[in-house]
Amino acid sequence: MSNDICIRPATIHDILELYKLMRQYIVDFYKRPEPDENELTGLIEHLLTTPSSGLQYVAEENGSLIGFSTLYFTFSTLSVKRQAILNDLFVIPEARGKKVGELLFKENLDYIRENNFASMTWETAKDNVVAQSLYKKMGGTISEWLVYEIK
Repeated sequence: MSNDICIRPATIHDILELYKLMRQYIVDFYKRPEPDENELTGLIEHLLTTPSSGLQYVAEENGSLIGFSTLYFTFSTLSVKRQAILNDLFVIPEARGKKVGELLFKENLDYIRENNFASMTWETAKDNVVAQSLYKKMGGTISEWLVYEIK
């Protein structure tokens, strides 16, 4: 692991680079349609200006962003506490193998523990065995809950 990798909360100065990372995550990694630039930039700005809704961390190496993670905040009625959803964790292909994903994950986990959240949940694609390996290594377990969705 490089000593030059810094994990920190995203700032207003990161918007352009973070937008490029998030676009790469959406289009190149998940093969989804091109996001609307204003909407994606608006999401980043919303998280920066409304910290009660969530936050983003960035991984920086030698002055360039190489990864990011996004936590969204909600509540757990069963625990009567706030709960975090780790919605995104992405590292550019060129930086994989440097434990950047582990560093980002750990930063998110530290945040929820330091702020007395009930838990942090996340999901990953069934075929994303690399991510599943990371999550198991970090102590994650498969939830007893099933995830449903409707469009």
